[in-house]
Amino acid sequence: MICVDRLTKHYTDLRRGQFTALAGLSFRAYPGQIYGLLGPNGAGKTTTLRILSTLLQPTSGAATLNGYDIVQQAAQARRQIGFVSTSTAVYDRMTAWEMVQYFGRLHDLDEKLLGERMEQIFDRLRMNDIRDVLGAKMSTGMKQKVSIARALIHDPPILIFDEPTVGLDVLAARSLLEIIAQLRDQGKCILFSTHIMREAEKLCDRIAILYCGRLLAEGALDELRQQYGQEDLEELFFRLIQEYEQHHPPPTAQMGQTVS
Repeated sequence: MICVDRLTKHYTDLRRGQFTALAGLSFRAYPGQIYGLLGPNGAGKTTTLRILSTLLQPTSGAATLNGYDIVQQAAQARRQIGFVSTSTAVYDRMTAWEMVQYFGRLHDLDEKLLGERMEQIFDRLRMNDIRDVLGAKMSTGMKQKVSIARALIHDPPILIFDEPTVGLDVLAARSLLEIIAQLRDQGKCILFSTHIMREAEKLCDRIAILYCGRLLAEGALDELRQQYGQEDLEELFFRLIQEYEQHHPPPTAQMGQTVS
């Protein structure tokens, strides 16, 4: 389970002064659920995921992963998650099997258990044909499968996907989304960041719409449609952004002034 309460992140910019990347975000995500963070580039999605992954510390607010505080119990919190993004590194000189094995050993898995899990994961993700392929010779889709495999190797209850289909062709993206849906059905708690409306509509059980670091709306898709009287998610999305911009015109960027 992911619990996020009033999460805020400020940065200091030499030109603009203090910049608010995240402003009081709160939500809950549960096992067996895909929770979508939907928003354009710069909305605060990646900042949220980096904070939850303990790569960044929040300016204020709190969050727990399976009951572990991301600041006070960072090491325990990290063990609860597997993280996948398009920027996840794949080592050129290691094969798919060697990379997944390496990360399993980083998690101190017993060699027998590690071997069993690797066999299961390579079967589940249909990776046996790339076991001995070097990272340097992998396609983007192959690299994404390796990233998922190494995120799953320690069997974490929470999986975080940061724009995972960016750069994938249609077939690879579809295969990846099917894998994510299967993981949800196996009881994983999944946080899924995207700016692609179709992915959010097809995959997510609940959606949080972010813009300028702020939560504009949150709920199941049917609830959002009913609440805003708009069937089309894209139209609903743009309506919320337009309404926000009407009430929050961008301030002049001056030193020491908050820009959001």
